[in-house]
Amino acid sequence: MPEKLTLAILGGSGLYSMTGLTETTEYKLETPFGKPSAPIVVGTLEGKRVAFLARHGIGHHLMPTEVPYRANIFALKALGAERIVSINACGSLREDYAPGEIVIPDQLFDNTKGRTLTFFGKGLVAHVGVAEPFCSDLSAALETAATGTGAKVHLGGALIVIEGPRFSTKAESNIYRSWGMSIVGMTTVPEAFLAREAEMCYSVMAHVTDYDVWHVNEAPVTVEMVIKTLNKNTQAAQAAIRKLVTSLPEESVCVCGSALASAIITHPSAIPPATRRKLDLLVKKYIAAPSKIS
Repeated sequence: MPEKLTLAILGGSGLYSMTGLTETTEYKLETPFGKPSAPIVVGTLEGKRVAFLARHGIGHHLMPTEVPYRANIFALKALGAERIVSINACGSLREDYAPGEIVIPDQLFDNTKGRTLTFFGKGLVAHVGVAEPFCSDLSAALETAATGTGAKVHLGGALIVIEGPRFSTKAESNIYRSWGMSIVGMTTVPEAFLAREAEMCYSVMAHVTDYDVWHVNEAPVTVEMVIKTLNKNTQAAQAAIRKLVTSLPEESVCVCGSALASAIITHPSAIPPATRRKLDLLVKKYIAAPSKIS
């Protein structure tokens, strides 16, 4: 049986481990969607069991497009996680969201081009609702925890996710601003959508590293600039997570945990047994197990 985990943390650029974890176990899992980005470390933090996964792999060797998003979310689900906080770097598209500050977005715009966005397919179709792509309960708790560290935190804003790995052109950056986007990043899609399909709460702590390239009074974004700001923010991110795990209730009361209840459209008799077995972790409470004879 999987553990009862209070939280799973997806560490992004600049956050490759979680300090303060004790009683740790490292899991090297194989999922129906391949291996996760890195071994998952489960340990005790402030008396609560949490999981940590480095999204870009050990040594940051995976580009945003190369991250095995489905394997990552599936593996965290298999280990017993019900809530995920994603730590991301982002560029600001607003004057009032300054480098060094934290944004907890409430909306998401998918501008990626080459990613698999769902666990479903191959005979099993589900149309999950993502009008509100982030868990509002988890985001509110995350804001309180992050603010408690003394950081400047903004709750709300639209995050546009681009394919990467390159940064935006000035024309693109200005278009995103004209669309009403607040921040730009490269990894929240398809994570947020997959977490919803897996009926997990998902929220983002986005660290503003730069003003993208639209801001004429600032130098163009570089990797050096991003890492310098992230290194300063790592302590705040770790402190916010420690505060968060102590404040979260044992059980979620939001609707994330029943996202598939009205999403599966395929009749059970039409689902190939192999597909049913592959997605058993996600759909078993809604669809009866297939016959052993396939």
